Amino acid sequence: MKIYSLDERCLPAMEQVKAYYMSVPSWQKDVAEGKMFGVLIYEGSGSPLPSGCFLSQSAPPVMPEGLTFLAAFSGTLDGRTCQPGFVPPVFDVQGEGRYFLEEEASISAINRYLESGQPSPREVCALRHERKTRSQALQRWLFSRYRVSNIQDGTSDLLSIFSPTVPPGGAGDCCAPKLLQEAFRRGIRPLAVAEWSSVDGEFRPPCTGRCRPILSYMLRGLDAEADPRLTDYNGFVARLRTVYEDGHLIVVDKPSGLLSVPGKEFLPSVESLTGCLSVHRLDQDTGGLLVLAKSAVVQSELRRQFEQRTVGKRYEALLERDMPVGAGGEIRLPLRPDIGNRPRQVVDMEQGKSAVTRYEVLENVAGHARLWLYPHTGRTHQLRVHCAEGLGNPILGDRLYGHSAAPRLMLHAGVLAFTHPVTGERLSFTCTPEW
Repeated sequence: MKIYSLDERCLPAMEQVKAYYMSVPSWQKDVAEGKMFGVLIYEGSGSPLPSGCFLSQSAPPVMPEGLTFLAAFSGTLDGRTCQPGFVPPVFDVQGEGRYFLEEEASISAINRYLESGQPSPREVCALRHERKTRSQALQRWLFSRYRVSNIQDGTSDLLSIFSPTVPPGGAGDCCAPKLLQEAFRRGIRPLAVAEWSSVDGEFRPPCTGRCRPILSYMLRGLDAEADPRLTDYNGFVARLRTVYEDGHLIVVDKPSGLLSVPGKEFLPSVESLTGCLSVHRLDQDTGGLLVLAKSAVVQSELRRQFEQRTVGKRYEALLERDMPVGAGGEIRLPLRPDIGNRPRQVVDMEQGKSAVTRYEVLENVAGHARLWLYPHTGRTHQLRVHCAEGLGNPILGDRLYGHSAAPRLMLHAGVLAFTHPVTGERLSFTCTPEW
């Protein structure tokens, strides 16, 4: 079963749905702004679309013999969760979920009152607490009502599927979960699912942040293709190596490409794989040494050491061009986020936060300078921007700030030293990069 790549048997169904939504005038605003649509094909006959909806269109392509389809849209279409010819939502907030809309309106009323400037300082504190409590309770109520199925072991709600994290907004309202849920409800065995955007009509694989955890559950028992994005990522997971571990903390060698902490796409991370608490982070593209804590007390003490800059850190990097061997010095360029182009950072001498890096050129390897970098501060992308802007020589393989392609970002956290929060012993670890 194809879902992450296009099964060409879906094309006639896709064309029929495109012709359908283009024939309804009240839908054109959503269509023009960009709406996700999807189809699920299966063995059967008949069309789910209302008769006569193609009167102003040329005859749509005919489905392959013995196949028919279900159709879906993401979220709402023309302000409604249900439209003729499309499968219903997994949970309908405009139907059995009216409580959600009513409670959401009450929370919005609190926001408006807070913004009016009328409440006293004591009221503001109480109202903010009430808003937070009610919002969290409402989210949990909502996601407990979204129950999805598979053909292997029954049903589960989104709270359980995303546990221990909270499902992101819109989870369960994309096309693929809607289509699979309706297929299982009808006893249909899907052959393929295809989604596309109304902006360009091009196939899109299911989204990662909202859909990957849900689909990993719903596709159990089906002979479905693996998500190639996750298959590639698993290669990074397999290379995670433990350097040191005791009852209080763990030090690992993180491969380039692996997340330090969970991100919005719900991919495995060093934190989730070890079950420990993050103390500091490395960029996803940066490899090397990370320390994680096994308790909140140890986490707090280790973070204090990072904040007080008593942790020893040394990075190794290969730059795009060569440099004089033995050259060294200090780079002082304040940084801030590039608001319109995240996650990039930019040098800003007025509004940027202080960022200091010491560097030392060791040798030139095949035309690339090999450096040791000592960050005195820990700003996001500090070493990458300081090499690109401070030295005018970006790190090799830097997709954000560089110009030369490489298999990975050639930046590695090679030395990490800190005081053990429990024993008081000074620990120092070294690991060499794989390049």
